Amino acid sequence: MSRIGKLPIAVPAGVTVDIAENNKVTVKGPKGTLERVLPAEMEIKLEGAEITVSRPNDLKKMKSLHGLTRTLINNMVVGVTQGYEKKLEVNGVGYRAAKQGKKLTLNLGYSHPVEMEDPEGIETVLDGQNIIIVKGIDKEKVGQYAAEIRTKRMPEPYKGKGIKYADETIIRKAGKTGKK
Repeated sequence: MSRIGKLPIAVPAGVTVDIAENNKVTVKGPKGTLERVLPAEMEIKLEGAEITVSRPNDLKKMKSLHGLTRTLINNMVVGVTQGYEKKLEVNGVGYRAAKQGKKLTLNLGYSHPVEMEDPEGIETVLDGQNIIIVKGIDKEKVGQYAAEIRTKRMPEPYKGKGIKYADETIIRKAGKTGKK
């Protein structure tokens, strides 16, 4: 039995969950609304203030989908109640971030500033000039946008310059050694 899949999902007060045909799940909460079509093979039941996910049989594919389906629903419930955020750090001399409206401008040592537009449902907040916080209710979109910002200048292993996640550790390399 899937250890994650069989766990019930508690629906907090102020959150409404609607399960339509073809497993179209809509979760409404204080922070917004999320909608997703989940695998049709899974059986999703709303019993009181709990959601349970069960699978039809023990085929490998069904076992895989069982835990995934439960986690996706749980991420939606957490998203509409607390929301998600990722912290990015900009390290390097002259590297900085600026924000104007929905536009994020990054100076990353290129000959031009890199400009990025915040996608729908996601906002970026600056904490000083070198910490970017990506916030939103959809975990997938928050992670994707944070990854896109990071790819503009990946952290390098010699000086650690670039954009890295706040909880990421960069394995440093020794520089060149001189001749003897």
